[in-house]
Amino acid sequence: MATPIIYGPDYSTYVRTVRLAFAEKPAEYRLESVHMLGGETKQPAHLRRHPFAKVPAFEHDGFAFYEVTAIARYVDQVFPGRRLQPSDARQAARMNQIIGIVDSYAYGSIVGKLVWQRLISPMLGGQCDESIVRDARPMVETCLSEFERIKGGNPFLAGPDISLADLYLAPIMAYLSMTSDMADLMKPCPGLKSWWDSMAVRPSMQGTQPKLG
Repeated sequence: MATPIIYGPDYSTYVRTVRLAFAEKPAEYRLESVHMLGGETKQPAHLRRHPFAKVPAFEHDGFAFYEVTAIARYVDQVFPGRRLQPSDARQAARMNQIIGIVDSYAYGSIVGKLVWQRLISPMLGGQCDESIVRDARPMVETCLSEFERIKGGNPFLAGPDISLADLYLAPIMAYLSMTSDMADLMKPCPGLKSWWDSMAVRPSMQGTQPKLG
């Protein structure tokens, strides 16, 4: 069987989600870097893989497609190893709910606004716009509060076992943890903080850390 290929940069949270799925199985893959911040997603070679100029794109044994949810679920279904989607209907619903929150609310507010202003903009030679951070905080707080509530007393976000929900949120939390806002934001969320502390040291997370700088 051909080695699957993930197209995208290691610093993308969604690319890391797919890499985490492979690491948790575990299964082999190849990462073909596409420098999103350098404009490579808009070049013809990548547009043939992903016409919307996003990442990741994916190829396995002649089968090529894109969209992180489709890729992560394919990885879970095709490759042997740890199951990453609950068989219990309610746990699966919680997993899908968390993925939906990440896609619709958490990514945009945490990465697109707070992390971008705190980390990315200065890295690119700009300055942090505190007004954008301030405006983003209510949505960030709501997202974290909901993750805390949904997790409840479970060790993982959707139940007793790790699932795709954890692999979606963990890369985002990794960037949030690099900001000065993290400690304050996590004070009302002790369960989520405990979850993050355990996720941060998992071999899959340690083995997929992006090479920044």
